[in-house]
Amino acid sequence: MFPEKILQSTPHKPGVYLMLDAKARVIYVGKAKDLVKRLTSYTRHSSSEHNKTTVMLKKVEQVKTIITTTEKEALILEASLIKKHKPRYNIILRDDKNYPYIAVTVGEEWPRVMMVRRKRRDNSRYFGPYSSATAMWATLKLIASLFPLRNCRGEKLRPRTRPCLNRQIGKCLAPCTGNVSRKIYMENVDKILLLLQGKSRDLLAELKRQMLQASERLNFEQAGQFRDQIRALKTTLEKQLVAAGHGKNQDVFGYVRSGTTVAVNILFVRDGLVSGSRSFFIEDYFGLDSQVLSQTISQYYDRETPPPKEILLPFSPENFELLSEYLADFTTHILQIKIPQRGDSTILVEMANTNARQLFAEKEKKERSWQSLGKSIKEKLQLSRTPETIECLDISNISGQHAIGSLVCFSGGEANKSRFRHYKIRTIEGPDDYGMMREVMERRFKRGIKEGNLPNLFVVDGGKGQLGMAMAVARELGITNELDWIGIAKERHEEGEKLYKPGRKNPILLPAHSPVLLYLMRIRDESHRYGITFHRKLRNRATLSSELDEIEGIGDNRKKLLLKKIGSLKKIKEASLQKLQEVEGIGPLLAKKIYTSLQRDKNKS
Repeated sequence: MFPEKILQSTPHKPGVYLMLDAKARVIYVGKAKDLVKRLTSYTRHSSSEHNKTTVMLKKVEQVKTIITTTEKEALILEASLIKKHKPRYNIILRDDKNYPYIAVTVGEEWPRVMMVRRKRRDNSRYFGPYSSATAMWATLKLIASLFPLRNCRGEKLRPRTRPCLNRQIGKCLAPCTGNVSRKIYMENVDKILLLLQGKSRDLLAELKRQMLQASERLNFEQAGQFRDQIRALKTTLEKQLVAAGHGKNQDVFGYVRSGTTVAVNILFVRDGLVSGSRSFFIEDYFGLDSQVLSQTISQYYDRETPPPKEILLPFSPENFELLSEYLADFTTHILQIKIPQRGDSTILVEMANTNARQLFAEKEKKERSWQSLGKSIKEKLQLSRTPETIECLDISNISGQHAIGSLVCFSGGEANKSRFRHYKIRTIEGPDDYGMMREVMERRFKRGIKEGNLPNLFVVDGGKGQLGMAMAVARELGITNELDWIGIAKERHEEGEKLYKPGRKNPILLPAHSPVLLYLMRIRDESHRYGITFHRKLRNRATLSSELDEIEGIGDNRKKLLLKKIGSLKKIKEASLQKLQEVEGIGPLLAKKIYTSLQRDKNKS
């Protein structure tokens, strides 16, 4: 229960408090104008035993406090600690998707435009995240057609005597052959940045100006190119929704609560056009709506995601003035936070609210779909229970080397990536798949028994032999009847997939188009993909170690720093001397030694 003795040494000052459980894990971070008053309120808390705060307080074993000078400093520190610890009982903005970004590598001599999955601390400009991959690829396609930059790999441009195929089909300006000056190339980069910043009207005005200038110089071929770019850009803009005639940059928040679950939708309005949106589910939170909205905003914006000039909200968040000061630190322009009561702005807020309501509709649709599929799985496979949680294990190795077990988990019909696990094989040497499977299963289920998080259905990638090994482990641990078991084996092409059950002689054969079979195949294939990805990473690290170990002055720490900063061995080999020097712990002399050694090895190969 909440340790009241902490109040004896806590001052009446602003600050942040961290609640820790029995394992010293941070489970909640909060801020207060007066720490004593806030912590005292927890000692007086009285509510139902299922209330989230009640449940949390039962797990609190220790409370740590950090004193700050002002309440604003407490807010900044609170946001930082929440992002660092991701406490279970705080609002964490998760949407279970890894949204893509568009990166423009402006730090390179000849920049590129590409899709990336995460931001890096480099000199590139990032735009996004894009909640719609279709919209993102359409944007990249438009950019490639209007402003064809190079898309070859590597930060450094490799000179060529003949241009590549992309140049021949008009998809690249071919700086590698000297076909374009850097000035013209960078003008194209600047236009791309205008487009991605949502300043499409500014870009149109610039293209029209350049078209007129080309016409005045009687350079009709170039004027025709500008004309075609203007037409293509106008066609794209016509498909976008005009939000308002003001041409402002705004973020519009929509907020809908259903029981203890909140859906938040953020509409991105750039240059008066709705350019995209992003949504979040905040489940099982019992705070006031004003508190939830305030924490959502403070968690969403930071240095990497600064606020636009104007933010529209459906209602006033807690600590409105304090929140305004906090957000103003992330931007250089004057920030306005408004709660519109009339006019076009209220239409935008209602649009965001409608999008938030749609999240609940989509969630209910998914739940109904899963209920139907889950019932069908139980009937077709003759299971003892509906498999709300399904796990699948895959063992991968190359002649016993770099052996790993890959465990994936699906809950309610969707991949539950927080429960995906990789297991490095510790006790088995050589190609022994059965022994490796036994080791991984023992480790998984011994912990699962202890923590009480066993799945409803365990899928083994393989036939009777693999399923027999799984059942032997289950019998030893006494969990044979605690969950259902199935083996899925890919037989000869004409026979298709076979499903094996314990105690059944013949396999279960389902039609190739059966939703049950397709779902199990999807889970099995995901375990393969997850294993292959990690396997490739292990092999790359092993290759990296073998080549870098030969360089004097490179130890484990510096290898990790190189890998973290630059990436794979291939990228390290392609890195310039300056890039190597930017890595922490790599001085000019060592960078030159690495560069010379790897270039020599590359030339030999």
